Amino acid sequence: MKIFIGLGNPGKEYEKTFHNIGFEVIDALAKMLEIKLSKKGCKAVYGEGKPSGEKVILAKPQTYMNLSGESVLMLKNKFKDAEIVVICDDFDLEKGKLRFRTHGSGGTHNGLRNIVSMIGEDFSRLRVGIGKPQGDITNFVLSKMGSEFDEIILSAAKELAKIFKL
Repeated sequence: MKIFIGLGNPGKEYEKTFHNIGFEVIDALAKMLEIKLSKKGCKAVYGEGKPSGEKVILAKPQTYMNLSGESVLMLKNKFKDAEIVVICDDFDLEKGKLRFRTHGSGGTHNGLRNIVSMIGEDFSRLRVGIGKPQGDITNFVLSKMGSEFDEIILSAAKELAKIFKL
């Protein structure tokens, strides 16, 4: 069983922002795999399916980015022995570049750092490059993405499907 967790912030004001790229990738995966995100629990909105025979959970924590670890810990406890894969933005990567790792630190990402503080470093993560901001980082990550990110989001979803044979 695998849990794919896209990081972001809940609420209309955060839709289509760089910091919500994890939510966007989860939405793209849900569409590809025909999984409805209709369940609520573990401080998340999530859905379940078996696209290739193995159970897959797609989740979007509703705790806001900096407290993502609370939801991830609850999901981990609910779905014991599941492999956890987190998807998030990364301004240290050039726009559109994807970086997949099976473990590691949270780096400069507050959401990942919170998850690491709650469950440790032993989870996979797909970082989606959004490019280095010119100026204030907070304002940048909370600003709206352009339509050029639609293809980047789809590419990230396809990459996860390929890596995990979904």
